[in-house]
Amino acid sequence: MTSTVLPHDELLGCTVQIPDHVVYRDMVTETVVLNLQTGRYHGLNPSGGRILRALDGSRSSVREAASVLAAEFGEPGDEVERDVCAFCADLAARGLIELRPDPGS
Repeated sequence: MTSTVLPHDELLGCTVQIPDHVVYRDMVTETVVLNLQTGRYHGLNPSGGRILRALDGSRSSVREAASVLAAEFGEPGDEVERDVCAFCADLAARGLIELRPDPGS
């Protein structure tokens, strides 16, 4: 597990795990994320919620999830990769996800 900010290329090779102390639920207009250790709620807009769902429980890397999302949103892959990396770094800094480097890299 890592909570430090990784370089963009390293982060793209990571997988994401949501810790046991974090739960989230989709609501009508947002996704609510709760850190049970801190008691803090975090609201994600629909795009953020979709990114979180794409990363959750996936054995694919951040890069692979970003590729799927780029196709889904019809946006350039490099822009989506940059946005997903920033999203992951922010959630990791808040203790809402864990980034796991690919052991093969």
